[in-house]
Amino acid sequence: MDDTSGGDEIVYAYKATLMGGAWVLRLAPDALLWSLGAMSGRVPYRDIRRIRLGFRPVTMQSYRFLAEIWADKSPKIQIASASWKSLLEQERQDAAYVRFIKALHARIREAGGTPHLTAGAIPFLYWPGFVIFAGICIAMLALIFRAIQQGEMTATLFLLGFFAVLLWQLGMFFKRNLPRRYTLDAIPADILPTPAKPEPTPPG
Repeated sequence: MDDTSGGDEIVYAYKATLMGGAWVLRLAPDALLWSLGAMSGRVPYRDIRRIRLGFRPVTMQSYRFLAEIWADKSPKIQIASASWKSLLEQERQDAAYVRFIKALHARIREAGGTPHLTAGAIPFLYWPGFVIFAGICIAMLALIFRAIQQGEMTATLFLLGFFAVLLWQLGMFFKRNLPRRYTLDAIPADILPTPAKPEPTPPG
């Protein structure tokens, strides 16, 4: 699913689950409109009291971002950058997600809203996880050093490869999800996806 625009409205749609209905979110001139199956609602921009943006990979999609929105008299609204496409695939919607999130923040600013804006993970979950990650990295370095001392080149290469993958995947997760505050006109780039560049058209 992708977004469409018409008049003053910007629309974003995605499927949070394979079997469930699609979230459809619209940025009307004065409010965020949402629908999920038979449920729907309207949230004036000034009533949005909190937004959290983060990097939330899942099994079927390792490059996935999530926006969580809280407002008075409304259920929590979640907006993901990926949508279920089939039993084994989630489709990335990076460009549409970025456009919608940036436009939402602009609408809130124009309406005079003052929500509490946070980026990254919840601190009391993030920091214990980071300490465990740092401990694993130290243990891996110790194993690599011992393998080098004993001249075990095969084991050394294996451990170095595993350590590189660990640093890339978990390191990126902790880097993007560092808890912090931000403002409506300065969204941190690392908690928004980078849209893939279109493939060049082959010469005709």
